[in-house]
Amino acid sequence: MAERPIPAEAPYSGAPPTVRAIHARLRHELVTLRLPPATRLSENELALRFGTSRAPVREALIRLADEGFIDILPQRGSFVSRISIGAMRRARFVREAIEISVVRQAATDGLSKAVRADIDRAIADQIAARDDAEKFTLADDAFHRSLVEGIGIAQLWSVLEREKAQFDRVRFLSLPHTTPVDVLVEQHKAIVSAIDARKPDAAAEAMHAHMSEVLKITNTLVSRHPDIIVDDA
Repeated sequence: MAERPIPAEAPYSGAPPTVRAIHARLRHELVTLRLPPATRLSENELALRFGTSRAPVREALIRLADEGFIDILPQRGSFVSRISIGAMRRARFVREAIEISVVRQAATDGLSKAVRADIDRAIADQIAARDDAEKFTLADDAFHRSLVEGIGIAQLWSVLEREKAQFDRVRFLSLPHTTPVDVLVEQHKAIVSAIDARKPDAAAEAMHAHMSEVLKITNTLVSRHPDIIVDDA
């Protein structure tokens, strides 16, 4: 695959960002494929863009490499990795295990009115963003994050964020045509209905069905995007 340059971006305005802010911004651009596979990530160029030194940029790139977004090649530099189907399947397995436990507990203990309002807002935002993959992805994350935080273990979300890198890129690539948005929204509603009805088994089954959706479209995406996906499952 031919090496790609970093896409042009407006210079960062305001105070120099933290490592966490640089990591979050680059992670978003990697998930949404604004930084596609084979893009060479220059520490110098990124430091100029973010208005900071190379040190926080280097730390952010190391974190992204640990998540599987970046390949650091000796004597060559840092490059955005291709999407790994094997890594996606592993991430889906971990995510499903955690989120099934989350909805089981939510259905057993119930959710507060404030959390339910957050969940309803996230679903409404998903419907409004049905034709915008980037906005839909943010609303989808808000839905799952609200469930995790709703059972009082907010730290779980950071675990999921770290594990689901390749899952996120596949999910984004599938929207909105390969995976119909209406299907995902109805699956979210089914999860919430089971929680509201205090039915842990039904909530777990609804989450399993939702987490399995990505497996239905994997082969289609591999055939459509052989330049950015590696089928190493």
